Amino acid sequence: MRDLVVKDNALINASYNLDLVEQRLILLAIVEARESGKGINANDPLEVHAESYINQFNVARQTAYQALKDACKDLFARQFSYQEINKRGNVENVLSRWVSEIRYIDDEATVKLIFAPAIVPLITRLEVQFTKYELQQISNLSSAYAVRLYELLIAWRSTGQTPVIELTEFRNKIGILDDEYTRMGNFKDRVLNLAIAQINEHTDITVKYEQHKKGRNISGFSFSFKQKKGVTANANRKSSNTLDLFSKMTDAQRHLFANKLSELADMSKYSQGTESYAQFAIRIAEMLQNQEKFEELLPYLKKVGFNAK
Repeated sequence: MRDLVVKDNALINASYNLDLVEQRLILLAIVEARESGKGINANDPLEVHAESYINQFNVARQTAYQALKDACKDLFARQFSYQEINKRGNVENVLSRWVSEIRYIDDEATVKLIFAPAIVPLITRLEVQFTKYELQQISNLSSAYAVRLYELLIAWRSTGQTPVIELTEFRNKIGILDDEYTRMGNFKDRVLNLAIAQINEHTDITVKYEQHKKGRNISGFSFSFKQKKGVTANANRKSSNTLDLFSKMTDAQRHLFANKLSELADMSKYSQGTESYAQFAIRIAEMLQNQEKFEELLPYLKKVGFNAK
């Protein structure tokens, strides 16, 4: 199953400033809510394991948990703003925090967070306009500005182009503070051109921008983008290759590798209660009979010597 992230467009267009790890933490929490079936509410914590962060973003194992822990603490102090229309037709400017509670468990390399009440409907309200994308699309983006720009752009996927976004508004949406990159040359080099280069290299779209002027000064930007050719074909080819591996695994191989996986530290998040390694191995063998679970466990199978050729 693909990792989908869904955000209400009011949140996509919110003005906030998060660093890269904080954005990744939130996205992983959203995916965890969808995959676990827990949903997102203002009462129950969502868990994010360091192992998930390592696997999704290909980061160093020795620093992954500390990065998540620091991000959790920083996120607790963060704020974001957005606008809503009230029942009388007037604009309400809303200021809220992202999370109302955080926890971290050093012995389990796990952090937990509870989203603030104000943000829950923005993430879960899917009957209104929403933007969704595969988490994989932003996994290789190392610039927080690139992640924000990608989110802003795909909200306009149906048209492939944005309206003109006024410069101050764009800076706010992309997460730039008032005293950062005040010179246009620095802004383009460190933010705009860097973000576009990463998006063009690592995601499923290619984008270009046009600058707009009032007199001699740049007053805003508009963006146009298109889907890369072959992205769908590559996804289908990957799915076909996985199906081929799944169909060729024999029962003997399934039980052999299930036993190996049961002792793999990376598989701890799949274990249940106090079950023994043998019981865990039996359950893994059953999981490997399901194509979606096989695809999910394939990276771990490769770690214990499964020949993916």
